[in-house]
Amino acid sequence: MNRETNLVCDYQGQFCPDISRYWQLKPTNDPHIYLLQAKEVAISYEFDEREFFALKHFNGKWPKQKVKERCQKKFSRNIEVDFVEKLLIKLLNLKVIELTTVTEVGEVKLSLKTCVQWIKHPHNYWILRNPEDVTNMQVCPQGKKIIDQLQKLPPQKVLQGGEFLPEDVQSILKQLRVTAMIEGTFPPKPPPQKFHPLQLLFFRRSLFNPDLYLEKPAKTLSWLWTTPFFFSLCTVLGWSAIFGLNQKSHILTTGQAFLQSYGSHLLLPFGILTMLVVTLHELGHALTLKHYQGIVPEIGLLFMLFIPAAYTNTTDSYCLVKKRQRLLVVGAGILVQLTIASIAFWLWQGTVESSWLYTSSYLLLIAALFTIALNLNPLARFDGYHFLVALTGINNLRQRSFDFYRNLFTFNPTGEPGNIKPILAAYAPFSFAYIILVFGRIIYLITTWTLDYFAITTLLLLLGWLIYYFFPNQKS
Repeated sequence: MNRETNLVCDYQGQFCPDISRYWQLKPTNDPHIYLLQAKEVAISYEFDEREFFALKHFNGKWPKQKVKERCQKKFSRNIEVDFVEKLLIKLLNLKVIELTTVTEVGEVKLSLKTCVQWIKHPHNYWILRNPEDVTNMQVCPQGKKIIDQLQKLPPQKVLQGGEFLPEDVQSILKQLRVTAMIEGTFPPKPPPQKFHPLQLLFFRRSLFNPDLYLEKPAKTLSWLWTTPFFFSLCTVLGWSAIFGLNQKSHILTTGQAFLQSYGSHLLLPFGILTMLVVTLHELGHALTLKHYQGIVPEIGLLFMLFIPAAYTNTTDSYCLVKKRQRLLVVGAGILVQLTIASIAFWLWQGTVESSWLYTSSYLLLIAALFTIALNLNPLARFDGYHFLVALTGINNLRQRSFDFYRNLFTFNPTGEPGNIKPILAAYAPFSFAYIILVFGRIIYLITTWTLDYFAITTLLLLLGWLIYYFFPNQKS
């Protein structure tokens, strides 16, 4: 009897499995295509409207036969006799469900990769870190106990002890596979998605892995992360800030004079200097993480409103145990920008007004201050947000705050500790308002500008995109 026949027999006369805990159904712009999207990782699968209707009943409360009858009633002759069984097989092959949770694993013990490391965090959770694939998974103490037991006993015997729920064991096994913690597994590639014009507002392109190249400069510049240097830098920055505030009116009048004299000709040099500041900012993040023995697996280019800049992947900083180290990794970019602003300020103060250095240092000062203000915003996923995450210890703060309200409004348990509920409750409304007001305004300005100057071209491009995006996918 093959695996698929086993599945059909396994669910014969039983309830359909509950997928709602780790998966959610979402419609798409195509009325014939729906998405089943994972809540914990960036994975989604496409289903048609018949499958979508059936999957709405996969909450552990509907018998398979009853779901089959409801599908036949709604779709009449368009439903095959074994429609639900085929859907279960499809979910199994996609790893959405498991055969009677974990029985498919049989008598095999869990074998984690030799590189995997356990890290205990002071916020009463554990992180399982995979430095080989640069992935990590956060688990509560109960989750760690499950993994420890799975390394000693087969899943069936772990469940026989009665200490753990089957769905909890299944969830742990799924996370271990997705994060490639188990021998022979690899991180899944994100599913291909159709292009959307809003992606032009923000997108990134990976260039290379800089980790090996950062190790030597991080060691050479290790004095940068010493306590004496930190306090010396803070002293210099403090004095610069005091003198800068005293020169505030002069800074503003100089900017107005430059705008009147040069106008739009300032955009190009200002854009280049902004790119330089952001690149050095990202280098500060990367070198600080490398100094604390973290991994920087990726460097690339990001484009925000078509403005290019560099970015580095520093997600490994979540595995740092000490809050001070995590805060320094996040704050290193801001310190670099403040240092650049300080140097630019004193150069501007010490040069002749008619010189090119006077203009360049002023533009560099404004570029540094502008990017600092942008980065400190905690409502966008910039340094201010990551600084707040490191400060509170609430990983994935934005998503958890929205999930908090979603569970609240649907009368489901939030599953969040009581001490962080006020933070989640406060963050979500501000984040939502920011998304609506800021990005709504940006979309409005871009739309009106393109329609004013490139109306015909824009409409033709929009028509082409609509045909491409809404054209139904060819089913094999």
